Amino acid sequence: MTLDAATAVQPDSTHETPRAVLSARGLRRDFAGFVAVRDVDLDVHHAKIHALIGPNGAGKTTIFNLLTKFLQPTSGRIELLGTDITRTPPAKVARMGLVRSFQISAIFPHLSVLDNVRVALQRPGGLGYQFWRPVSALDQLTPRARELLAIVG
Repeated sequence: MTLDAATAVQPDSTHETPRAVLSARGLRRDFAGFVAVRDVDLDVHHAKIHALIGPNGAGKTTIFNLLTKFLQPTSGRIELLGTDITRTPPAKVARMGLVRSFQISAIFPHLSVLDNVRVALQRPGGLGYQFWRPVSALDQLTPRARELLAIVG
């Protein structure tokens, strides 16, 4: 399954609002008796801006790590497009289209923004990571990279 935003925005038969692309119910994470995240419910909808705001130590990073499967929840449920991913391995969740980025986003600071996006598109494009091939090997990824860059500005 891949993340298909068009599917995510289709209203289901029982609700007027579109279903969430990503949702969590009763999410909890304990660390050796310390409760870092307690009973979090959230819905992330396609084409909407969402924010997770709180002071240092409030559990924001832990929530992101739970949603993207860097950590397993102590309890609760996580769904991606209606599929339960609570116990799904992180690599499989990433292949489904749910990944996170970190605050340092310059993966290869010596490359242009376009080239960084082309590097990121190699695996989904079926090329694997071709670090030792000429840059021209990535030319087929340029149209899609430009399309994505146009979306984010």
